[in-house]
Amino acid sequence: MAAAARRSRGGAAAPGLLLLLLLLLGLCAGRAGGRQLRYSVREELPHGAFVGNVASDLGVDPRRLAARGARLTSGSDRQYLELELDRGALLVRERMDREALCELSPSCFLSLELVIEQPIEVHNVEVEVLDINDNAPRFPRQDYRLDISESAVPGARFHIESAQDPDVGTNSVQSYQLSPSHHFALDLKGFQRGSKLLELVLQQPLDREQSALQQLVLTAVDGGDPPKSGTAQISVRVVDTNDNPPAFDRSTYTVSLLENAPLGTLVVKLNASDPDEGSNGDVIYSFGSYTPQKVRQLFSVDPHSGEVRVNGTLDYEEASSYEIYVQATDQGPVSMAGHCKVLVNIVDANDNVPEVVLTSLYSPVPEDAKAGNVVALMSVTDQDSGRNKQVSLRIPPGLPFALNSFKNSYTLITQGNLDREKAASYNITVTATDSGSPPLSSQKVIHVEISDINDNPPHFEEPAYSVYIPENNPLGVLLCTVKATDPDVAKNAYVSYSLLDGDIEGLPVTSYVSIKSDNGNIYAVNSFDYETLREFQVVVQAQDAGIPPLSSTVTVHVYVTDENDHAPQILYPTSTNNSAALEMIPRSANAGYLVTKVIAIDGDSGQNAWLFYHLVQTSDSDLFRVELHSGEIRTTRKLGEESTPTFNLTVEVRDNGEPAMSSSVAITVAVVEGTPAAQASVGSENGALLRSYAE
Repeated sequence: MAAAARRSRGGAAAPGLLLLLLLLLGLCAGRAGGRQLRYSVREELPHGAFVGNVASDLGVDPRRLAARGARLTSGSDRQYLELELDRGALLVRERMDREALCELSPSCFLSLELVIEQPIEVHNVEVEVLDINDNAPRFPRQDYRLDISESAVPGARFHIESAQDPDVGTNSVQSYQLSPSHHFALDLKGFQRGSKLLELVLQQPLDREQSALQQLVLTAVDGGDPPKSGTAQISVRVVDTNDNPPAFDRSTYTVSLLENAPLGTLVVKLNASDPDEGSNGDVIYSFGSYTPQKVRQLFSVDPHSGEVRVNGTLDYEEASSYEIYVQATDQGPVSMAGHCKVLVNIVDANDNVPEVVLTSLYSPVPEDAKAGNVVALMSVTDQDSGRNKQVSLRIPPGLPFALNSFKNSYTLITQGNLDREKAASYNITVTATDSGSPPLSSQKVIHVEISDINDNPPHFEEPAYSVYIPENNPLGVLLCTVKATDPDVAKNAYVSYSLLDGDIEGLPVTSYVSIKSDNGNIYAVNSFDYETLREFQVVVQAQDAGIPPLSSTVTVHVYVTDENDHAPQILYPTSTNNSAALEMIPRSANAGYLVTKVIAIDGDSGQNAWLFYHLVQTSDSDLFRVELHSGEIRTTRKLGEESTPTFNLTVEVRDNGEPAMSSSVAITVAVVEGTPAAQASVGSENGALLRSYAE
């Protein structure tokens, strides 16, 4: 397509080779980052016209362009070109009029950016809009009237405004033709040097009496194929006298002017002189008819002094130069005019603030994103030129982000570690500053969210838990609640609880306790018996719902506290078949004689196992007593001869619980006519039983 476009512009070999060379150099230079693609397309092509194959020029399969979300971006509100992803082709989207796009420029380019994602690639695309011959030459006026004194001598010259043709190159005006005339000829030397004025040259003296009016036809022809033309009628009226037109001291005035020049600023003072006398030599200055209306609005010409001044707001970005055509007309009966051109070159001032355009934003960013991950794509524009157009971007220091640049495109990337638990989002202020004097700057705030990953395990509020539960607890009683928190969010922060496998006294943990997974409540599955199991431990695991899940554990110590649930058990003396235990004492026993000792134990602990001995029933209340703490039964006095042969006693053993529990034993004490040996035998039996209990 590019080659075809070059042939349509005249087939010149050298420009075509130069364009191809520039394209190859741009592609080679772009391999380090984005490439420079250049194409050309004729104006006025319909929608869908082919411009170039982007996929082929990039060496990419068109299907990959579609899969990677390739798109075209530009700084313009209107999109004249579009990318067909199926073929990777660049097509015309909207009909283009080169004259409307680039009115004051001989060349016309559209600058685009091709953005390809996954990974990000940015390629510059430059498309030259080529001119076609779609405009015919046209004169500023259809009729020109020339008043020429008959005193004019051969060689006299008369200015005619040239035709306008908005086309460029060979499609613009290439030649003029004047209808046959004995008196006038057309001098094209000025036109060939680039002047906007033509000159009619008087070949033979005029004779008003022979011909007071001559009609000429001036034809302008462009170089298109086929050529187009436009005509103007020239009416020449031959008059007498005033045969000298005003003449400027220079044909072209060149002036440089700052674009921010205030209203009334003097641009140039023109000077035109006329050798005639009187009114024929009085000069009035005015705009030439070829001066565009826009120029007339921006500048003014003083009719008497010839001063050209600023009359409107100048803008270098709108036009870098202006051509002002001024004519000086004398006041003779038949006025004559002289013409000059004022070329005003506008000098750029730093009057445009750079603008940051966010073209793509990839938010949220995962908190585990590696350094160099692309967060946003931006472009920067500044309507100024030169140094005023050079823009630099910066972001505040200390952020885990950085900027990378390629020409006027920037990428915001991650740099350093992200932690959502410390910063869930960032408002990044991007400052664009140009290189003007003084510099101008603007700011754009980019909001970036940080998405959560499961990088934090649940954390228990306590390093360990201790639970005290009285024995004989009811089934299902709440023992305690463990709680763990997770600083992550959503499912990464959802905590569930479970018991780790283990055994207690040979049984699984689940035989003793259970846990509710959603709130960490631990319940008793069994009723605990202090005398069987006094303490045990379980390990609770808290696990989040992330992928993969993270967990932590904590130990719960369960202590069973004693209750008074056991009555004292009397080991000695014992009775069988509901009969009382039999103990014997000699009739010669003295006061304090040890009859026997009641031995008892209690399955409880602590104060619940403290035992107290009481003599609750006796057939002789004065003869026997029981030691409160030891349980020893002794005589209180010596037996008399008249004593009965037997005594009946009942001893109660009571613990210290609340309420207290007790047991009792009935004892029959028989009085015998014993000897010391027999008494020693009874004492030795009691001692052996005591030693056995102690063991």
